[in-house]
Amino acid sequence: MRTATTIEASGGETWQGQVDFVVEAEKLGLDICWVAEAWGSDAPSALGYYAARTDRIMLGSGILQVGTRTPVAIAQTAMTLSNLSGGRFLLGLGASGPQIIEGLHGVPFAKPLARTRETVEIVRQVFEGGKISHAGSEFTIPLPGSDSVPMRLSTRPEHDIPIYLATLSPSMLRLTGEIADGWLGTSFVPEGAAAAYFAPLDEGLARGARKRADLDVCQGAEVAFAFDEDALRTMVAGRKKELAFSLGGMGSASTNFYNKAYSRQGWAEVAAEVRERWQGGDRDGAAGLVTDEMVLGTTLIGTEPMVRERLRVWRDAGVDTVRLYPAGETLDARLGTLARAIDLVREIGSSS
Repeated sequence: MRTATTIEASGGETWQGQVDFVVEAEKLGLDICWVAEAWGSDAPSALGYYAARTDRIMLGSGILQVGTRTPVAIAQTAMTLSNLSGGRFLLGLGASGPQIIEGLHGVPFAKPLARTRETVEIVRQVFEGGKISHAGSEFTIPLPGSDSVPMRLSTRPEHDIPIYLATLSPSMLRLTGEIADGWLGTSFVPEGAAAAYFAPLDEGLARGARKRADLDVCQGAEVAFAFDEDALRTMVAGRKKELAFSLGGMGSASTNFYNKAYSRQGWAEVAAEVRERWQGGDRDGAAGLVTDEMVLGTTLIGTEPMVRERLRVWRDAGVDTVRLYPAGETLDARLGTLARAIDLVREIGSSS
């Protein structure tokens, strides 16, 4: 497995702290750093700066939301970052959700499947360097009823730019298998992933006449090391409210893709109860419903032998790239956790 991480270029950390983390992570041998956008600062600006401060590490948008930029603007951004970094850029795209797209950006969230498919089609057409022309249900280029004619950009990508899709629902997973170079997944439980994730991915791969080897399966989770069982119990208890937020607070009142993903992996009843409590304002009650099994099943938290074994399970389940979110209160602590995790991944990669 390759190793990766995701950072968000905003929040409580200073910009210098983020840069220091990326630079030091490269020295540790990390393969990829994804930069999230969410509802904070934009990702491309940070990615350009990180590209200037690093030499080897791959850098990816994790993710650009397809409803917030035109497909051609996305392609321009991707080409610029790829050319600036000497081919070290990966384009991660996702539909996001109605709360961000409609509540923050004021753009309709309708038809995310068609919007994502057409965005990828147009982006790849731009990469090819010809005149840009598209007639779909979501985008028409050039705009009809005007004097405009198809145009081509004055620049071309100097390197291949792989496209990753961040998807959770079965229909979006099938699209990922059909057209994407990689899958940015989350809410991953390896024991339930075959039916919840890999079945629709494989359907899409078959539709696109492709094989599993054609898709980089990139999954992420928090990694933290406990000294003993007592420390582990404290860690697990501290993560329950975070998981309750994913199950009850993400998305809108009617749409929570994370809740649906956990439901498909064997926790439908508790996921529904957590969401009901959270939406009703009982945050502590919602967290209290989250079990230890749920926390341990969806993270890489444990003693070192436990984390090593879970990484093996992830590998055997079909994960190609493991996205590590290292725990730690300070930069040195986070880097220490990341270094231990990278060593374990390397160890597992050299063993059967």
